[in-house]
Amino acid sequence: MYLCPMTRKEQIIQLLEASPKDAFLRFALAKEWEQEGNDPAALNIYRSLVNDQPEYVGTYYHLGKTLQRMERPQEAWKVFSEGMEVTKRLGEQHAMRELAGARMELGDEDDFA
Repeated sequence: MYLCPMTRKEQIIQLLEASPKDAFLRFALAKEWEQEGNDPAALNIYRSLVNDQPEYVGTYYHLGKTLQRMERPQEAWKVFSEGMEVTKRLGEQHAMRELAGARMELGDEDDFA
């Protein structure tokens, strides 16, 4: 009998059972959901990451982009802005520039005030 190897998503889920708060694994699972086109599942993980581990800066960009795909630009703009504050506080210049660029694509402050 031949057993199918586990998918990457299945492997991540299995690893998360042992380490449910691991930010990298949670992020990786959200990316898997994104690749499958399941933005609501990815959104839930990204939101929980922002709440539980707000200094995991990569989350803000992907959360904002997920919100954009879900046609929720005001929420995306807010997430990009929050992420910029966190990256500024942490001195994460590269991540801050990425967030600023993503936010600028949406519009300026007047569009979301």
